[in-house]
Order: sequence, then structure tokens, then C-alpha cells
Amino acid sequence: MNDHILDSEVQQYINHHLNDDVHKIAMAKSPFPEVSSKELANQIAAKNKSVRKLPAWYHQELIYYPLLLSIEQCSSESTAAYKATLATGETLIDLTGGFGVDSFYFAKRLKSVTHCEINEELSAIAAHNATALKQTNIQFLATDGIAHLENNELQFDNIYIDPARRSQSGKVFMLKDCTPDVVQHLDLLLSRARRVIIKTAPLLDISAGLKELKNVTEVHVVSVRNECKELIWIVERTAAEKVKIVCTTLNEEEKTFSFFKGEEDSDAEITAAPLQKYLYEPDTALLKGGAFQLIASRYQLQKLHSQTQLYTSDHIVPEFPGRRFHINGLISATELKKEKDLRANVIARNYQDKAELLVKKYKIKSDNHRFLIFTQSKKDGYLIIDATIEQHY
Repeated sequence: MNDHILDSEVQQYINHHLNDDVHKIAMAKSPFPEVSSKELANQIAAKNKSVRKLPAWYHQELIYYPLLLSIEQCSSESTAAYKATLATGETLIDLTGGFGVDSFYFAKRLKSVTHCEINEELSAIAAHNATALKQTNIQFLATDGIAHLENNELQFDNIYIDPARRSQSGKVFMLKDCTPDVVQHLDLLLSRARRVIIKTAPLLDISAGLKELKNVTEVHVVSVRNECKELIWIVERTAAEKVKIVCTTLNEEEKTFSFFKGEEDSDAEITAAPLQKYLYEPDTALLKGGAFQLIASRYQLQKLHSQTQLYTSDHIVPEFPGRRFHINGLISATELKKEKDLRANVIARNYQDKAELLVKKYKIKSDNHRFLIFTQSKKDGYLIIDATIEQHY
């Protein structure tokens, strides 16, 4: 950690050049003998990456940014704040502390937090930033979190761990393919805390994760702006009779859809009637949770098709986690070809062509309100729905 980056003139330079090309800054001669051009470029790039992801850090003076990769991999403020609500009691140890965003938000809710980070520089950076942000109840240890538990008889109310995938190749992975190996060390973790909170990438299959882990009581599927950000696994010393799946969308308004594992297998009514007044498209968190049929029964909706995760009704469901459209009617391919200056957003669900191809085929320009939904229903087969969006994610 280069303390000269915190010098007032260096900080002024960084703030003054936030809109400049970081590649040019990295290649140019640094105006400061103690700070390299590469360091300046990284501070600027990392700070820019934090504008929306970490606004508290971005707007705080004298924040020291790590390598850009650490900013890209850390939790956002919204997801970190959500995870903090899952902690119980007064104490927590974060075994994979990183940049410290999760520890910071846990510390806002708990009496004390221990942040473990094996990278000494990253540990020092996280400690400095906590001081700048005036969060004083975090202890920072530059050590391997698992080793720290193994070498001490410490007890905590919560353990938090964010294991990293060893290999980034391929989309399918298992917890045993991550570092630290949570599966291998789970007994140790449960011997030191009543509750273990595990964060994983959303690519991990929920059913596969439940087979690898024991004593899972809850799985939280968290999305922001219809992008599934992470899975959070709650493991406790006492196994639950049923695992609770919680699908949460973190937008302007937080919405939650929860159910117990097994409930998602309930049958949904597939509509054979004409389309109704509204069309509902579930958020990706619900789709990851897998409750395709339960969505329909819970909100009294009808599915268009067994393989189409779109739903219709004549009533408004404001608490629905996803988008709601007002259906203007059906439109034929022939009518689309005749329409001049065609403007709409395109959705393709269980359709013979992908959205990108349809945009090119019909020369469709973007529009903020009108949507053309290419899909399939039990009653009409392939169809094109002309709709207006009423509720965003």
C-alpha cells in the first residue's frame, strides 16, 4: 500500500482526471515521483467502477482503491446490505474479507466483526477505508481465515465466507471446486458458529449445492435489475425439516418471493383462453429459484405455455417481482413488415427465433415503452404480443 496515493495533491489529480483515458495516463509520465502512472490509472479506473456499485466509497474522501479486479469481484453495497440482514446475534468473522464491503455492512448491524484477508496489502487497504468511513468495530487480520479458526478456539455467532472458483472455465461448477473448500471445512465452521453464511456465484445449481452441503436452512437468490448477482446459503448446526428458498429483487423497491423446496413442483393452470389484460414476466431471481408453477398459483396468474415462463391475468399484482405489461393485442408478422419506422423493445420467450435476429428481420428500432413479445401459447401456438410496459424490474 503506497501511502503517497493519499497525499492531497495526488487525490486532487485523481478526482480531476476521472473522465480521462486511463490507458493514456498509465502510459504517460507520472507527475508524482512517489506514485507511478500505473498506480494513478488504477485508482482512477477503480474509483469510476465504484460510482454505482459502491457510492459510499466513491463519495468519501481519502478512499484507497485496490487493484481493479478486487473492485469487480467484491459485493455491491445493495447486496452487502441485504446479506447483513441475514446475520444473527452480535459477532461475525468474515473469512474471505477482500475489499471489506461485506464486513462493513455486517459491522453496521452487529457489535463486532473480524475481517480476515490473506493478502496483506488488501487487508491494509480495507482497514484504512473502514477508518475513513468511520466504522470502528471491525478487527482486521492479515491471515488465512480457515487457518485462523484452526489455530484458535474462537466462537462467533456467524461465519461469513465467499469462496472463489479455482477455475473460471465453463459455466457449471461445484462448491468443492472453490477455495476455500467449504464442503471440506463445514464441520469446522459449524463448530465455531451457530450460523454459517456462504456466498456463491449464481451459476451454482441450487439442487447440486444442497446435495454438497448439509444443514442448509435457507437459500437466498439475489438479483439487481434482472441480473442474478449471487446465491446466499444459510447453514446452521440444526438441520431444518424443509429448506426455504428466498428470491429477492433489489431495485428501487425490494421484493421477495419465498417458498419451501418441493413446493415449486405444484401444477400451474395453463391457459387455453385468449390472452387477458396483463402479461407478467418474472425476474431472473424467480426463474433461478425454479418456482415456475408456484408463481402462477401464488399470484393467481395463468401460464401461456408449459415451457413459456410468461403469465397473464385481468388483475394487477403490484408486488409481483418482475415486469408487468398491458396487452394491446396480437399482431401478425405481415402487419409488422408493413409498419413503417417500427419501434419497440423485443422479447423472445420459447419462440423459434432469438430476439437479436427478430430485430434485424423486422428492422425494429428501440423504444422505451412499446414491447413486441414473441412467444408461444397453448391456445394459439407461436404469436406476437403488442404490449406497453407498466412496471419495470
